[in-house]
Amino acid sequence: MSSQHHPHYFKPEWIENDPRELWADVVIYGGTAAGVVAAKALAERGRSVLILNPAQVLGGMTTGGLGWTDFGKKGVIGGMSRRFYEDLGAHYGLEGPAWTFEPKAAQAVIDCYASNARITVLHRQFLKRVELDAGKIVAVEMLGGLLARGRYFMDCTYEGDLLGKAGVSYTVGREANRVYGETINGVQIRPKHQFSHPVDPYVIPGDPKSGTLPWVYEGETAPEGSGDHKIQAYNFRVCMTDDPELKVDWVQPEGFRELDHELARRWFNTETDDYNAHLPNGKNDDLPEPESILRKFDVMEVRTKNGYLKTDTNNHGPVSTDFIGANYAWPEASYAQREVMFQEHYTYIMGHFWFMANDPSIPEVYRKGYARFGLPKDEFPLTGHWPHQLYVREARRMVGDYVLNEKDTQHHRQPEDPIAMGSYAMDSHNCQRFVRNGCVTNEGDVQLKPAAPYGVSYRSIVPARGQCPNLFVPVCLSASHIAYGSVRMEPVFMAIGESAAVAADLALETDSDVQDLDYSALKARLESVGQVLTYQVAVGEATTD
Repeated sequence: MSSQHHPHYFKPEWIENDPRELWADVVIYGGTAAGVVAAKALAERGRSVLILNPAQVLGGMTTGGLGWTDFGKKGVIGGMSRRFYEDLGAHYGLEGPAWTFEPKAAQAVIDCYASNARITVLHRQFLKRVELDAGKIVAVEMLGGLLARGRYFMDCTYEGDLLGKAGVSYTVGREANRVYGETINGVQIRPKHQFSHPVDPYVIPGDPKSGTLPWVYEGETAPEGSGDHKIQAYNFRVCMTDDPELKVDWVQPEGFRELDHELARRWFNTETDDYNAHLPNGKNDDLPEPESILRKFDVMEVRTKNGYLKTDTNNHGPVSTDFIGANYAWPEASYAQREVMFQEHYTYIMGHFWFMANDPSIPEVYRKGYARFGLPKDEFPLTGHWPHQLYVREARRMVGDYVLNEKDTQHHRQPEDPIAMGSYAMDSHNCQRFVRNGCVTNEGDVQLKPAAPYGVSYRSIVPARGQCPNLFVPVCLSASHIAYGSVRMEPVFMAIGESAAVAADLALETDSDVQDLDYSALKARLESVGQVLTYQVAVGEATTD
């Protein structure tokens, strides 16, 4: 990769002196798909919108490689979120929605959504401070000096930077089960994405004095169900191809350390197909053997012009692309500190692909499987064909008057003021690796389906009463760690983004604090745009499509 195309999260030279003062009805910080959908919905209602986007392009994970949609129950994806997937289908000439798609296709649709004359988009804008008056946001200032004023504000980042600087209550990490009466929050040691047989954790096998391998911690972890500051691992959702005309081979990244991949070497030299036979997703005949290892090279329905494959490649198994334990500081880190972690994740994950495809110690069948694929030349032109967005699975989570938790997903309760629905499994990736009985053990992976699609409360997307009366938070919403693992899916974020926009339009119309909005009026408007707010599950009906 040439240096000018190397992927970055933040570079000081991006910050240019900009003394402008701008104004909009609604100022959105964060150019995720939720932010763009919210902006489009507001613009269609005649409102002016300013998107201040820290990234180089719009769309977040939706344009950043997550082309294998985590939809849960498709029937509860309504409104503009549903329209997005239908517009992707139209992009490909399909009659219905496209649930798998290339990053460049998603980028084309998202950019079209933001092209409304009432929407102003500024990229590489990093929040410096928030100006408050009696708890209300008056303006936000960017690094570089740009000042943005508005009547209402919306935090659509994955990190919750705006809500944090606005003084809104939030949490980071995992709650203990006792906090909300849950059963699968906090520390969890479970069999999926776990080592099925002993793997030595020490630099010199069998010698504890040599120290543990990188990112493996010595000693027992806290009791199961206890809370901590740890969060589920991040990775990149890497779009790959096996088309020889498009394929860019893996490279050994600058800063590569072989020791970082010693755990992969040990696992892949002892892995057996028997271990993976029970894992989900079924056999994919497009993939070379051993299919079990390449199971999350999820193949798009669309092919390259030469008939070859494209993938959305995710983490799978005990050692894969999740950089477990390397992200704890991310949620509250400075932008410069995040750039360091971003590069660490790039180096580790690109290094993993290169190592798996090239190191002679990796069994040949795995080397061939990884070497078959590479980065596609027709994706991510600004970042050397590598995804521009780190998969920030969770960071800050607002603590509002209604905290979505396991009780909601299991239908032990439902909110009286739903503004969207979630339906995906409570999905937490592993949060740490530690030594247990002399072996490496993963901890934190949880996958449990909801009892049925569940409502997301309006109170979960606005600050608690008495805090910041003109802020909406569609992404880092009020939810426990384990419930956030379900609601954090891109279709849901887009649905919540539209609902937040409809609520902001109503608030502008009535000059209301966000906490005082008339829900009955909001509900009528949401239903008029096709949002799905309730769901009647039939006896014996599966909760995922």
